Amino acid sequence: MVLRSAASLSCRPIMKNTIVTTRYATPCGELELGSFGPHLCLCDWTGPERHHASVAARVCRMLRAPMEPGMSHTLELAIRRLDEYFEGGRDCFDVPLLPVGTPFQQAVWDALLSVPRGATESYGSLARRIGRPAAVRAVAAANGANAISLFISCHRIIGSDGSLTGYGGGLPAKRFLLALEAR
Repeated sequence: MVLRSAASLSCRPIMKNTIVTTRYATPCGELELGSFGPHLCLCDWTGPERHHASVAARVCRMLRAPMEPGMSHTLELAIRRLDEYFEGGRDCFDVPLLPVGTPFQQAVWDALLSVPRGATESYGSLARRIGRPAAVRAVAAANGANAISLFISCHRIIGSDGSLTGYGGGLPAKRFLLALEAR
């Protein structure tokens, strides 16, 4: 089952310092994928009510690179892995990632990578795990600033009372992803 919405764009030469982007349709919303060289630097939910524009602008600013629609080998690999994930057959991803953010954000995102499929963790627990137990709000902000959703599993982080809290793809997408992973 192919879920992608990207047009059949062939891999073609793109300027060296460019973020190559394409769109990907999931069962719970649309993602914009971006690669910078051989790395995935963007997998972010699109939509008018979401914060995609600020996430994309931050990635462009930090990489000092414009975005250009197209296709790359990295994006092709990411699409194959997302197809497998949404079909229920992928527990982890082997796509090279380039998360761009502050050292604190990087620490939070590194910790997110260790939350296994089908599991959840609270913001407080994540803060304790990175050695910053009083930084729960900062951990939540870093979680929300994650530009590589799904590949860096920010949807697995929940409130300390077990409630689903904000998510860039919206709470229905978060519910869908957690249910998909629980199967």
